[in-house]
Amino acid sequence: MEERFWHRHYDPKVPPSLDYPKVPLHRFLDDSAAKFPDRVAISFLGKQITYRELLGSCNAFARGLADMGVRKGARVALYLPNVPHMVIAYYGVLKAGGICVPTNPLYTERELSHQVKDSGAKVLVTLDLDLTLSKVKAVKDSVGLEKVIVGRVSDYLPFPKSLLYPLVKRKELTAVPADGGYVRFKELAGRKEVSPPEVAVEPQEPAVLMYTGGTTGLSKGAVLTHANLLTNALQCYCWATGGEMKNTPQESIMTVLPLFHSFGMTTCMNFGILSASRLILFPARPKPDVSDLLEMIRDEQPGLLPGVPALYTAMANNPRVKEYKVDCIKACVSGAAPLPVEVLQKFEAITGAKIMEGYGLSETSPVVTGNPMLGLRKPGSIGVPWPDTEIRIVDQTTGETDVPLGESGEILIRGPQVMKGYWNRPEETKASLRDGWLYTGDIGRMDEDGYVFIVDRKKDMVITGGFNVYPRDVEEVLYEHPKVLEAGVIGVPDERSGERVKAFVVLKEGQTATAEEIIEFCRTKLTAYKVPKYVEFRKELPKNNVGKLLRRVLREESGGAR
Repeated sequence: MEERFWHRHYDPKVPPSLDYPKVPLHRFLDDSAAKFPDRVAISFLGKQITYRELLGSCNAFARGLADMGVRKGARVALYLPNVPHMVIAYYGVLKAGGICVPTNPLYTERELSHQVKDSGAKVLVTLDLDLTLSKVKAVKDSVGLEKVIVGRVSDYLPFPKSLLYPLVKRKELTAVPADGGYVRFKELAGRKEVSPPEVAVEPQEPAVLMYTGGTTGLSKGAVLTHANLLTNALQCYCWATGGEMKNTPQESIMTVLPLFHSFGMTTCMNFGILSASRLILFPARPKPDVSDLLEMIRDEQPGLLPGVPALYTAMANNPRVKEYKVDCIKACVSGAAPLPVEVLQKFEAITGAKIMEGYGLSETSPVVTGNPMLGLRKPGSIGVPWPDTEIRIVDQTTGETDVPLGESGEILIRGPQVMKGYWNRPEETKASLRDGWLYTGDIGRMDEDGYVFIVDRKKDMVITGGFNVYPRDVEEVLYEHPKVLEAGVIGVPDERSGERVKAFVVLKEGQTATAEEIIEFCRTKLTAYKVPKYVEFRKELPKNNVGKLLRRVLREESGGAR
């Protein structure tokens, strides 16, 4: 790669360009298991799984999928939280030549149905939790699922927790139908010394459909290839180690980021497997005061903690945080939303850790920039472009002319981690990928050192607690309410979550409703973080001269202009 002015701010051993092996992503697991078979790969509520054991389970799962009829290119939905089943299924699908479709386990039937139908997945992996399996059973036939592979949380719990869990949590579990459409996870992954199917997978072939949204609000799958994901994991490894890229000693990663999300998938799972680290799986969303997460940090003593600003804010504001021995944390990676400078400073003062703030998108596997781990960090900046990655800031009108340093424009990205395109959406792919550059829709500026600052979002996306919410998704549900005439949705600032969803509603003539009624209606159709926190009733909504809703005006009137 040509020398760029931002390269001078790289840590001394970080090169501007890396060598990427032309192998499929799952080769990382093979290599780590060969080098460190007895290292712990996964810690899960007291259960330790070594790299040898993890590889064996993934190989067996891959063979089970092949025996089930899963062939190269088949999509397999992973409707799972942070449990060992997720890691095993992910790498098992890749070893079988399939394409992973990570799916949020909090999704409603409506959201789950769209993603399964759009991807064309015929196989889905989930748990016997009522939270997930009840929704799968409700939509299985209508979305064309042929096989549902069902795991138990107790599959990977130590004795006696494995016996007690089904008894203590029985109200949270649901029965698995006794028919050929449902298969037990352990029937596949639990077999010993099973060889994976021999499937030739090229680096440029799809590995993951990572669903995201867009200006239309329609969820679409970013096609991430093996090469995209392998590249980004290696870039993470290089950046996080200051260019050392050594496997010793073993690192431990607090895996609280959801693995179905691109941020957690790469910075925890793929990076962790590549570096032969120990993934400490946190299976649920932390409590608001994160006391449950702090207890796990105290017990497990991780060295790395990737997270979102809301997590660091909650930790820094827990009055007992120092009692949990959080000084074990050496480094953090913050992304998905801007990190307030005061939170960064407070968190680092408490833990002694360094927070490296970066930036990425689902379409870029996801990371493209970061503040150096050892060198110059600029609080409030998302850092400099990573090795082999280029960023342009172009004018917002034509999207073609580079603006001067310091001026704002749309962020364009080019690099080996950029997606192949959107699944079955050629027009949207053409609009987003032009002449090798990804048009992000984010507005930023670059300073004289090459550090990038996010200024605005061209899209109307709301980021709450690190999760993306697309206003149209919520608006479409609001329009389903029999009393609603018009609706508009924005994000408003929130100290804990970064932003919360606010809905503006115009009722039909003669109708009356309460905010609680509207919110309750949304709860039945949307994942919790998408449900409006606030509802404001209006007589009319601001529109332009062709009738398009002006969300910017709503934001300005709510004091959240951006």
